[in-house]
Amino acid sequence: MLQQRTHHPVVVITGASSGIGQAAAEEFARRGARLVIAARDASALHSVASRCRKLGGEVLVVPTDVTKADEVRQLAQKALSFGEIDVWFSNAGVGAVGKFDETPQEAHEQVIRTNLIGHLNDAYAVVPIFKRQKHGTFINMISLGGFASAPYAAAYSASKFGLKGFTESLRAELAPYRDIHICDVYPTFLDTPGIAHSANYTGHALTAPPPVYDPRKAARSIVRLVDRPRASLTLGSAARLARLGHFLAPNSTARIMAGVLARYLKGAPRTEITHGNLFRSAANPGGVEGGLRVLRVSRPLPTSAILTIVVIGFAAIALARTRR
Repeated sequence: MLQQRTHHPVVVITGASSGIGQAAAEEFARRGARLVIAARDASALHSVASRCRKLGGEVLVVPTDVTKADEVRQLAQKALSFGEIDVWFSNAGVGAVGKFDETPQEAHEQVIRTNLIGHLNDAYAVVPIFKRQKHGTFINMISLGGFASAPYAAAYSASKFGLKGFTESLRAELAPYRDIHICDVYPTFLDTPGIAHSANYTGHALTAPPPVYDPRKAARSIVRLVDRPRASLTLGSAARLARLGHFLAPNSTARIMAGVLARYLKGAPRTEITHGNLFRSAANPGGVEGGLRVLRVSRPLPTSAILTIVVIGFAAIALARTRR
């Protein structure tokens, strides 16, 4: 157990300038962690560091672009100034929404470079350290996109499917090291600034279907992985149902999702085409929450819940036909 090894764990978090990265940093700070937080935006990182110090954490800010392997190696070396690295939360991620052939090729490449190669860079920097120490926890933020494809986000889906395969392979290799843990996290849509930061090539405003998940609740679940490691953690009932639907009938699920998104975009307000935070930090980091949750005393069954029921229904029919 981590708590038995040290009262002040050393925790590295990439993508810590906002959203779930910031929420996790604050949650670790409450436990008195020695934090090493990384992202491209130095100003946003210092703001997060200030909040974490007030919560009781000791913080080192290391501006880092995870797509650059040398910067990630330097991040790992600077983290060792605190002592052995107990936890590495590989969390950096970007998105690009648009029809595949209408999304610039360089945008597709940047999504893959950040969401897949960036996480490989994280692991490449810290796994040798974990082996020398004979302990460590690598927490990898994937998303429900790791098992259910996302139409209009082809590169994002490719990166998340690839990330899932990478960590399954890495986990198998490290099986002989009983105190080294590779933990994958698959959340449903989180109420973070992530969608606002995404590149948008649709020409229409983007939002997340309800219900969106509380990022602070997600952060608490992620922190608990340190004391109770598990290979896979799925957050949110919508993610679990979508995972089941995709398992039973992946093609039907993807077609339904594509139809739903096409209808949504057709009626959504017009907006400017934007690269979002693909190639540079977001102008407004946005903090933890993205303002996507709308709380009402009485509300109908969420669209995503209805969709999930429909998906599973189609999946069950398809499975029955296959068996026959």
